[in-house]
Amino acid sequence: MVLADLGRKITTALRSLSSATVINEEVLNSLLKEICTALLEADVNIKLVKKLRENVKSVIDFDEMAAGLNKRRMIQSAVFKELVKLIDPGVKAWQPTKGKNNIIMFVGLQGSGKTTTCTKLAYYYQKKGWKTCLICADTYRAGAFDQLKQNAIKARIPYYGSLHETDPVVIAQDGVEKFKKEGFQIIIVDTSGRHKQEDSLFEEMLQVANVVSPDNIVYVMDASIGQACEAQAMAFKEKVDVASVIITKLDSHAKGGGALSAVAATKSPIIFIGTGEHIDDFEPFKVQPFVSKLLGMGDIEGLIDKVNELKLEDNEELMKKLRHGQFTLRDMYEQFQNIMKMGPFSQIMSMIPGLGNDFMTKGNEQESMARLKKLMTIMDSMNDSELDSHEGAKLFRQKGRVQRVARGAGVSCNEVEELLKQYTKFAQMVKKMGGIKGLFKGSGGDMAKNVNPTQMAKLNQNIARMMDPRVLQQMGGMSGLQNMMRQFQAGAGGKMGNMFGMGEK
Repeated sequence: MVLADLGRKITTALRSLSSATVINEEVLNSLLKEICTALLEADVNIKLVKKLRENVKSVIDFDEMAAGLNKRRMIQSAVFKELVKLIDPGVKAWQPTKGKNNIIMFVGLQGSGKTTTCTKLAYYYQKKGWKTCLICADTYRAGAFDQLKQNAIKARIPYYGSLHETDPVVIAQDGVEKFKKEGFQIIIVDTSGRHKQEDSLFEEMLQVANVVSPDNIVYVMDASIGQACEAQAMAFKEKVDVASVIITKLDSHAKGGGALSAVAATKSPIIFIGTGEHIDDFEPFKVQPFVSKLLGMGDIEGLIDKVNELKLEDNEELMKKLRHGQFTLRDMYEQFQNIMKMGPFSQIMSMIPGLGNDFMTKGNEQESMARLKKLMTIMDSMNDSELDSHEGAKLFRQKGRVQRVARGAGVSCNEVEELLKQYTKFAQMVKKMGGIKGLFKGSGGDMAKNVNPTQMAKLNQNIARMMDPRVLQQMGGMSGLQNMMRQFQAGAGGKMGNMFGMGEK
C-alpha cells in the first residue's frame, strides 16, 4: 500500500469514531485492527505495529475513565502520538553551523538516488544563503562524476571530481582541502553506492570518512525497497556513525512504511525527504507535521516557512498597496512568480489543512503550472502603462488593446478576457481586505487581536465565493474554510498579513 493510501485508510478509520453511537472496547479494537492492517500493508515492521496497538490500548482504559471525558478525542490523540513515535527515534537532528566548514558525507546503496540527493541538499542550502559545493568521490560507478557535474552546473553549484584519479580517498581529501581554503560553508561529499555484502566498499567508505572527518554522515534510503531498509540501514550504522537519514522516492507511489520504521531502528533522525525527480521535490522532514500531512491535517508550520522564504514583508511597496486596497496587473504577475518559487503545487496544497497528499495529481499539477505560465505570457505582452494602471481591466475597454495583447502572446482574445476577469476578482478582494483594519500590520501585528470577527467572517465568505466549488467542497465547505483560516491565524500570528498578501493573488 502506498503512503497516500495509508493516510487515507487511517483517516477513514479515525473518522468512523464520529459515527459510532457508543465508544467502547469493541469500537476501539475494530479501529486498531483497521489501522494495524493498513500499516502492515504499507510495509511497517510487524513488531512496531504490535507495539503501537499495545500502547494505544494501555492509554485508553474505559474502566478507569471518568465520566464526561471525550473518548473520541482521546483515542484520536493516542493514535496520532503513537504514529509519531513510530518514526521518531528521539534524537535531535544535526544542524550546520554558520561561520565554519560543515562537511557532509553521503552513503547509501547503489540506485538509491544518492547523487541526485546531494545536489538537492546543496541547492536547498544555497537558497538559504549558504555557500555550498559538491565533491564526487564515487569512482566505482561509470558516469557518476558526469552525473554530478551536470546536476551541479544546472543548479549553479561549484563541484570537484576527477576523470583520471581512481582513488576516492584522494579525491575526497583534495576536494575538501580545496573548498575549505575557498571558504565554503557546506561541503558535500558523494561516495560510491554499495551493498552490505561488499566489504571492500565498506572499507573504502570508512577510509573516506577518516580523511575528511565529516560533521554529518547522511544515509540515503530508498523508500521503494520496503522492509529490506532496516537490515541495510543497520549494516551502514555498524560501519560508520550515521547521524542523519534522507529518504528518497517517497512520493505517492512508494510504500514508504518500511523506510520510515527502519529509521527508528537506526536511532538516526530523518532530516529530509525526496518526493520526486526535480531539484525542488525535496523538503525538510519534521515528524509531527509529516504525520499531520499524511492524515490530511496539513502542515501550517511548513507553509509559513515557505511563505517567509519569499520575504514578502521586505516588499514595502507591495505592503503599502495592500493596506490601501490597491492591486495592479504587475502585482498579480509578481505574485504568480512567488507561487512558482514556493515549489511544486502538490507540496504546497498538501500543507493546507483538508487538502490531502492526493488532492492534486501530477497531471493536474502540470496543467496548473502550464496555465500559470500562459497567464504570465499574456501579461508579458502588456506594456508598462497597462501593467501599472490602477484602472486595471477598465483600460482594456479601449479598442484594440485586447487584440494586440492576444497577438503578442499567441493566444485568443477570449483567453486575454478570462485573465482580466480573474484579475478583477483578485483586485476586488484586495480592496475589501485593505479596508479591514489590522490585517496588514506587518510582522509585529497579531491578527487574532487586530481583526474584527465580523469582518473576518465576511472575508471568509468572499474567499469562498471566489474559490472553485470543487476545491471548497474538498476542504469541507464553508466550515472547513473557516477552520483552515483559524489554523492559519493560530499558526502564523502577525505573519498572516504577509500570507494574505501572497495567497490571494
